[in-house]
Amino acid sequence: MRYPFPVGKSDFIQGDEAIARAAILAGCRFYAGYPITPASEIFEAMALYMPLVDGVSIQMEDEIASIAAIIGASWAGAKAMTATSGPGFSLMQENIGYAIMTETPIVIVDVQRGGPSTGQPTLAAQGDIMQAIWGTHGDHSLIVLSPSTVQEAFDFTIRAFNLAEKYRTPVVLLTDAEIAHMRERVHIPNPDEIEIVNRKLPANEEEAKYPFGDIHGDGVPPMPVFGKGYRTYVTGLTHDERGRPKTVDAEVHERLIKRIIDKLECNKADIITYDAYELEDAEIAIVTTGIVSRSAVRAVKILRERGVKAGLLKLNTIWPFDFDMIEELAERVKKIYVPEMNLGQLYHLVKEGANGKAEVELISKIGGEVHTPMEIVERVVG
Repeated sequence: MRYPFPVGKSDFIQGDEAIARAAILAGCRFYAGYPITPASEIFEAMALYMPLVDGVSIQMEDEIASIAAIIGASWAGAKAMTATSGPGFSLMQENIGYAIMTETPIVIVDVQRGGPSTGQPTLAAQGDIMQAIWGTHGDHSLIVLSPSTVQEAFDFTIRAFNLAEKYRTPVVLLTDAEIAHMRERVHIPNPDEIEIVNRKLPANEEEAKYPFGDIHGDGVPPMPVFGKGYRTYVTGLTHDERGRPKTVDAEVHERLIKRIIDKLECNKADIITYDAYELEDAEIAIVTTGIVSRSAVRAVKILRERGVKAGLLKLNTIWPFDFDMIEELAERVKKIYVPEMNLGQLYHLVKEGANGKAEVELISKIGGEVHTPMEIVERVVG
């Protein structure tokens, strides 16, 4: 098919634009959203592109309706996405829980800005990390990815769709105002060079009777499509393998929730990615994610020039979290620093993972400005 933007070449584009193009190439054909800074450019691009690829883009009355719409579209067989920022992401939390409980593959882009409340609409922050992981109530799990460049915003969007379909789960792409609005050169491959994971459908009518059953032993049930002739029960209530409500059955509830969590926990090796820089002989480790990683790379170079054996661990996947990897790192280094644009959210995960094997220190910054490399360097060298 013909795409409404260049493929097989590089282009100089914004992060939000890169996310929209990647979604199209990943097979997204339904977008529902509500305008909000600094994510509105994603909506604008999807509104432009979707009609040109036989897709649907619709403005809903608010963010609650937006995520409800993409959940419905997903059950109708479409790859679906919405995008928002912190205030809208807060409104989506109940339906994120519904999507987790009903094992609905969707992609939610949260372009973070300063908060709480209306906060700093045009400035970057990393204050939604804990909300992305634990914002909805009850025991649950989902996948959270965090890009640090415009190229990664493109690549991780495609990965988000693939993971959503592979594990029948919501995936949050947690970016920020800086990455959303900066322009960088992005390589957009030919579609036949992109790995695409499509939904596992029922092989027959018998499988379709069990849309929440672990039919193949991998924890991920085949997902029927509404309108394809199968009678399917879908509810946010605790349900059995057929989808029928079983709200007072403790055994059914435990079996369902543990499977929803284990299908991700047992596949961490496939889901979690990270980048390591100068960690082989490091005595000081910097662990960070997203936009702050860019400053941290330069900080490590400066520290090395000053004779400090520093290294960087850049987390591309925030959840599931690899606590074992952090503990192994803590056993090898003297101290871990966690720079982030909040008052300490990733820090608590890293500290838990370190398990007392190394001191963990937060390098916090809020107000909308990204850490400079020298701010990190000065905290490390004192």
